[in-house]
Parts: sequence; structure tokens; C-alpha cells
Amino acid sequence: MKPRIAFQGEPGAYSHQACHEARPDMEAMPCATFEDVIEAVGSGEAELAMLPVENSTYGRVADIHRLLPESGLHIIDEAFVRVHINLLAVPGASLADIKDAYSHLVLLPQCGSFLRDNGIAGRVSPDNARAARDVSEWGDKSKAALASELAGEIYGLDTLARHIEDHDRNTTRFLVMSREPNLERRSDHMMTTFVFRVRNIPAALYKAMGGFATNGVNMTKLESYMVGGHFTATQFYADIEGHPDDKNVQLALDELGYFTSELKILGTYPADPARD
Repeated sequence: MKPRIAFQGEPGAYSHQACHEARPDMEAMPCATFEDVIEAVGSGEAELAMLPVENSTYGRVADIHRLLPESGLHIIDEAFVRVHINLLAVPGASLADIKDAYSHLVLLPQCGSFLRDNGIAGRVSPDNARAARDVSEWGDKSKAALASELAGEIYGLDTLARHIEDHDRNTTRFLVMSREPNLERRSDHMMTTFVFRVRNIPAALYKAMGGFATNGVNMTKLESYMVGGHFTATQFYADIEGHPDDKNVQLALDELGYFTSELKILGTYPADPARD
């Protein structure tokens, strides 16, 4: 039996596409929630998890930053997946037939211009792949789904219009996660992801960040979010270029340690070529 990689969503979801592109030798395993994905890997039902962390149009994916630190999993790779939105309908339907197009709430605004230009009403579905499945089951020529071409193949739908997203660089970044860390330097361009909480002292965040600047470490992402619903408990999520064994990264992390009450490295992994 093929090793499995778990993803959130139904067959045909963009996370499913990410599994195909990043791990074509593995069997993609659909899960209902992000928590189920993490549990599948933690229990050994799947070897890897494919989790979306941010989209170039929509921003960060809700809940992921909260789940990662306590997941018990480690980031071993990242995958940048180009999100192409397609208008899918039952065989025999034409673009002129379509009155309603269904997809996830996040996806609808990303092709708003196409929908307006063609007089199509956007309708919310729990998931873009679910929308494709529903359209297939309804068999109604006036209804369409906004989803991946993979979803169209799975549910037997025709593609009436390809790549209708408003932004031609619409991309989602995924993290590939495993039960065991992989700390090997597998590329000349490595990334490291960690979370931290600053100590409750004046200018703690400013001082904590100083070590990255003085040691020439490029921080590509820094985001804050509340922990446990408390305004005073703030955790930070960060991505930096480099490997923890690099001297400048070591020095920056050491300095960070002076001003933090908690620091956890979530993984170190090769940068996706799309970064360049």
C-alpha cells in the first residue's frame, strides 16, 4: 500500500492538488478538518500532512498558526501551489446557461470580475471540491462550480472557462509536516520556522528582533496572534532564511532567547523554488 499524505477537504480540493504536485508517489487522504489531518499523522494513519498556511490574495489561513505549535508535528517541506480557478459545469452546459456559481467563501471574491462580466451570481459552498460534487449530483445546466481542474476530472464536469481568477499570481503556500523532524541541510537555500512569546518587559519585541538585523538574517514573515483568547498572551510566528546550524542564525536565536519566555522551532526545510 502506498504511503499516505493527509489533507483537509474533499477529493479535488486545492490541498489535494498540492499533494499530487508535491508528493505524487503518495496516496492523498482527505480529512474533514485540519485537526483530523494532524490526528491522522499523529496516529500513524498517514505519514505526512499537507496544510495550507497562507494565500497570496487572501492572506493567512485561519486556525493554522494556532494549531501548528501544539500539533506535535514538524515542518519538513514547503510547497507553493498556483491556484487556478475554473468554471465547471455538467456536460452539455454552455457559459450562457450558467446563472449561479458555487465555491468556498474565500474563493468567490478571487474571480469577482469574471462573475460580474458574465452576469453570474456567486453562491457560498463549504468547499470548492464539495461545490463540484454538488453540481455534478444536481445535474442542472444553470449551476456551476468554481474549483480546480482536478475536481472537474473527479466529478465528471466540463471546464467552461479556465484560469478566471482576478490575480494572475494567485498562489497558496502549503507546509508538509511529519511526526519526525528532518534537520538535514538539503539545499543551499534553507528556511526555518519558529514560534515565540516575548517576556513582559518594555520594548521586548524590538529587542528580540534586533539580533536578526545585526546578524544579517532575513526574516520573511512575522505574525502575531492571541493565545487562549487573552489579549495579554501574544504568540509570534516567524519564518527566516537559513538553517539553525548557520552561525548567524545561531547568534540571532541566542539573542532572541534573552527576551522570550518560550521559543519553539517548528521545522527547517528547503525553500520552494517559487520563492526565487
